[in-house]
Amino acid sequence: MADNNVSNRALEAIELARTTGKLKKGTNEATKAIERGTAKLVVVAKDVSPPEITMHLPLLGKEKGIPVVEVPSKEELGVAAGLTVPAVSIAIIQEGDAKAIVKEIAEEFKSQ
Repeated sequence: MADNNVSNRALEAIELARTTGKLKKGTNEATKAIERGTAKLVVVAKDVSPPEITMHLPLLGKEKGIPVVEVPSKEELGVAAGLTVPAVSIAIIQEGDAKAIVKEIAEEFKSQ
C-alpha cells in the first residue's frame, strides 16, 4: 500500500502526536475515529494475525477521505505510540506538532 518512506513518516507523526496531540489506540478506537470523521491519519501494522482484524480500515478510510498507512510491525507501532505492548492500529485525532507530516501524507494519498 505505502512505501517505506511513508510508513517511517507515519511512525514519526505518531511519536509527535503522542506528546503534542491526541491518539486513539486499537482497532475499535481507530474504526470509531474514522466513522466519526475525527481521524486525521490512521496507521495499521502489516503483521496482524489474522489480517481480518484490520482489513476494513483502508476501505473505510478511503470512503471517508482519511489516509490509512501500513507500517511493517505492530511492535514499531506500539513503541511509536508510547505503549509497552504492540499496537495493531492507531488513529491520530489531533495532530499537534505532527500537523505538517500528516498533511504531507494526506496530500500523497489524494494524488494516488
